[in-house]
Amino acid sequence: MRTPAFWYAAPGLRSFLLAPLGALYAAGTARRLAAGPRVEAGVPVICVGNLTAGGTGKTPVVMHLAQLLRDAGRTPHIVSRGYGGTLKGPVAVDPKRHKAADVGDEPLLLTGFAPVWVAENRALGAKAAVAAGADILIFDDGFQNPGVRYDLSILVVDAARGFGNGRIIPAGPLREPLGKGFGRADLAILMGQGEVDIPGELPVLRGELRPLPTGMPLQNAPVLAFAGIGHPERFFATLEAAGAQILRRIALGDHQPLTRPLMRRIETEALARNALMVTTEKDAVRLPQDFRQKVVSVPVRLHLENDTALLTAIGALT
Repeated sequence: MRTPAFWYAAPGLRSFLLAPLGALYAAGTARRLAAGPRVEAGVPVICVGNLTAGGTGKTPVVMHLAQLLRDAGRTPHIVSRGYGGTLKGPVAVDPKRHKAADVGDEPLLLTGFAPVWVAENRALGAKAAVAAGADILIFDDGFQNPGVRYDLSILVVDAARGFGNGRIIPAGPLREPLGKGFGRADLAILMGQGEVDIPGELPVLRGELRPLPTGMPLQNAPVLAFAGIGHPERFFATLEAAGAQILRRIALGDHQPLTRPLMRRIETEALARNALMVTTEKDAVRLPQDFRQKVVSVPVRLHLENDTALLTAIGALT
């Protein structure tokens, strides 16, 4: 799916006409969240979520949290819905035998930071992770899921795009009204450049994604950049900041399969223009095996200007 352009424009006729459906969507979310008591996982649970459809940078936040917890001597496990995969779970993700078509691309990527469980039923996923030795859980997404009680809820906000036209899906990008969502959160991470009004009195951290060395110099390198993530423009901006000369930006749908015909077309153009094929770390796990060595993958990691509030919140989890 690609994010509709009108979501991030001034409210117009299309968003106005779709507003009643947005009200129904919001009501459905509210009913789901209010239904029944949440399951206690038996260990602390951190949820990393957002209030908008599309990418905001949740996955790098999950990576950062897993590393912080491991450095603190904890045993974190990550629980994911496994969007884009076919397995319902709960299943422990094994990159040696699972593919993105099985468990989704994000869970495969996250296995480098902590054990990952894919589970359509979050409560069952939490139970399986705890039985396997987790002493703290990180939920990748699931802020609007009522299955498990969260001890710390972190909302990730795209500072450049904010909350778009402020309307609810399908009239706009919001999954629920801002006041209700932020009312359940404990802190927010504002990702990238830009200013966004955050409702309430939440601690707000400022973060940015910084690329790691790729082994292939990007400074002044001609590249064909492609990305099938929620907000491809953020990746293209990262490449430009690294000095790459982007000959063409190929914005694919979020989690779009990287089929061999598609990759052959990109490769043909790259060879004709003497350019590198460059993509995100998350897209790279979906590449056909014979393209893994042909495409440069650019990993990014979260950098927080001031992580005091985050470290304090994590330290309070026992």
